[in-house]
Amino acid sequence: MSEKILMCGNEAMAEAAIRAGMDAYFGYPITPQNEVTAYMARRMPEEGRVFVQSESEIAAINMVFGASAVGARTMTSSSSPGISLMQEGISYLAGARLPAVVVNIMRGGPGLGNIAPSQSDYFQATRGGGHGDYRTIVLAPASVQELVEMMYLAFDLADLYRVTVVILGDGFLGQMMEPVDLDKRPAPRDLPVKDWALTGADGRKQNIVRSLWLQDGVLEEINLELQATYRQIEANEVLCEHYGTEDADFVLVSYGIMSRIVRSAVRKARCEGIKAGWIRPITLWPFPYEQINAVADEPRIFLTVEMSYGQMLDDVKLAVAGKCPVLFYGRAGGAVPTVEEVLGQIKKLAVPVA
Repeated sequence: MSEKILMCGNEAMAEAAIRAGMDAYFGYPITPQNEVTAYMARRMPEEGRVFVQSESEIAAINMVFGASAVGARTMTSSSSPGISLMQEGISYLAGARLPAVVVNIMRGGPGLGNIAPSQSDYFQATRGGGHGDYRTIVLAPASVQELVEMMYLAFDLADLYRVTVVILGDGFLGQMMEPVDLDKRPAPRDLPVKDWALTGADGRKQNIVRSLWLQDGVLEEINLELQATYRQIEANEVLCEHYGTEDADFVLVSYGIMSRIVRSAVRKARCEGIKAGWIRPITLWPFPYEQINAVADEPRIFLTVEMSYGQMLDDVKLAVAGKCPVLFYGRAGGAVPTVEEVLGQIKKLAVPVA
């Protein structure tokens, strides 16, 4: 049995990325994910791999582009405003069909906001964030152990589909300490050879990596290829979990660290005789529309709970497709709903208005 060690989320995630075979890391410090950059600065040279603290987030994402273009497993990490600066580069990665992993340890916004945990970057992550018709796979861990396991998964998915994979964490997950098994990982994928990479003249056909296509009709063909890849991802990579939805009168939907708070509130509600359940999307894109829609076949009330002002709410409503009422409760700007507050919302639903 593997030994568990106590680590904070940022450092555990960084070590997992190294063990997942990351060849190069490029990043710029920003709270609350500074520990990632500091950890990489020490460990990557020890492993004989590339670490660069770039002059900006814009520089970091463009360094990721260059490293990925030669076939390296590469990653960057930042927090909300820093990720905003990377959006053009992420669009370029999509246009050039280059795999990469981008970690966002979210903080309060908008603007520079504060350094408290938040979930207000959902729109940015799940709707592309940059220009053009592209998508990123978005994974939402709820524990330090999941941060570890999702690093392995993220690199495999990036290489399998040649896309950017976003790990959407928050200040809680980055800073909190939990026991982790660094050797626990998903089953490895059967990955294709990177025959598209720029590896020098070796007698093969010329490889070209770019996102600028000026010939008539070529860019549309590139977009059609991308859309076909996204449909494949939607068919094969949806992840979610649920509890108590079989007989629930009230179904709460939440993700990431908020799902742990919701889970505790649902359990307390059950102890008080209230039939509540929860659904946790693990992939925010592709979103588990079909799984939530199936739960909505029975008459019940849905309550979306977020550390934002309802950014996931739109997707839950699309999933429910008008079958049941979908309500919302959330706080933002670094404010975190407590178990008692969420339980109070459940109780309000359970007591009919006179």
